Order: sequence, then structure tokens, then C-alpha cells
Amino acid sequence: MLRLTQGDADDLLARYKRARETRDVDAMLALYRGDADLRTDPFGDHITGDLAIRAYWNQVALEQADVEFDAERAWASGSTVLAAWHGAWTRQPTAERVRARGFVTFELDDEGLIVRERHWTLERTVGLDTTFRPAPASGDPAQG
Repeated sequence: MLRLTQGDADDLLARYKRARETRDVDAMLALYRGDADLRTDPFGDHITGDLAIRAYWNQVALEQADVEFDAERAWASGSTVLAAWHGAWTRQPTAERVRARGFVTFELDDEGLIVRERHWTLERTVGLDTTFRPAPASGDPAQG
């Protein structure tokens, strides 16, 4: 059975941060086992398997820009990583800036891949990102 160290937890969160902030869906999927289970809300539906998880992260990458993610504190317990985090992103195409805080758990298999992920998140829209130019919607006459 996998016994994670604090360094293992920090490494996983660094890879997650890099994939999240660059909106790199392939890098994000490389963190998961093919049959993984993701729940972004404790009362929400399960997102299970690589195709469903890819679809979820593709949608997130499409809807968000200027993403920030930072683990404030992380713990390793057996084969589980737990982390309190904060982050921010800009919603596309509205340019609304969102700030969030949350807690996440990652349960890993013996290869160090995520098999189960759970999120508890609170978010607030804090204004408009005046540095962000939303892409025109498909079919928008301004698009040309």
C-alpha cells in the first residue's frame, strides 16, 4: 500500500497547480487513473472515467482564463493528500473575476495516480477583470 510523504503531497499539488494554471487538460489527465472518480461538489454528480474527466476539464479550460491555484496547507495521510487551497480565475466570456477557497482530497493508487478526488469550494465574484478581453461568441458579427 502506498504511504505518501509530505514531499509526495507537495509534488502532486505542484503538478496540479501547473496543469490548472496553464489550463493544460492533457497534463491534468496525466494525474488521474483511467477509472478515476471526481466530485467537484459534495452533493454533485460523480464524474467517472477518463472521458468524463477530460470533458469536465475541457469545459473548465474553455470557461476560465487567468487561473491561479495555491495550496495553503497540505497533508499526506497514507495514500491520501488533503489540502486547503485558494484560487482565482476570470470567467469567459463575461470577464468576471472569481475568487475561491476550498478543501480538496486526492486518494492515490500504488502508482501515485488519483483514483478519487473530492472538492468543497466557496467562490465569490469580486468584479470585472479589466485586463481581460473576452473572445467574441461564435456567430458574433464583431468576429467578422
